[in-house]
Amino acid sequence: MIRPIVHDPAALSVPADLATPADTQVLTDLLDTLAAHTDNCVGMAANMIGVNKQIIVMQLGPFAIAMINPKIIDHHGTYETKEGCLSLPGERPTSRYHQITVKYKDQHFKPQQQRFNDFTAQIIQHELDHCAGKLI
Repeated sequence: MIRPIVHDPAALSVPADLATPADTQVLTDLLDTLAAHTDNCVGMAANMIGVNKQIIVMQLGPFAIAMINPKIIDHHGTYETKEGCLSLPGERPTSRYHQITVKYKDQHFKPQQQRFNDFTAQIIQHELDHCAGKLI
């Protein structure tokens, strides 16, 4: 189900709780909502649809990727950039890592570990900031 986007900075500033298999519908709703916004959005976190769980999704070409309880376990190289967000107006400066390694669970709650680079790594870091309650 496509859910409305949360724009309240106070709600977006609360750190997210760990997701469980009971949160499967949240994941489905998040993927549906991302699909409805692909013209101006490449990633979303569950708090953007009003659910305070550590679930993120991102659009990589024709594929939508879900990460449950993601955590960066390694990173390399930093750079400065500006980012926009569907939840908040405008762009803001931030620092990002060029390369990250992330441990997470996939949509079936199977453990995964993967390395990401450049723009994909940037998307993940932005969504992880959402999970931490950090506004960008």
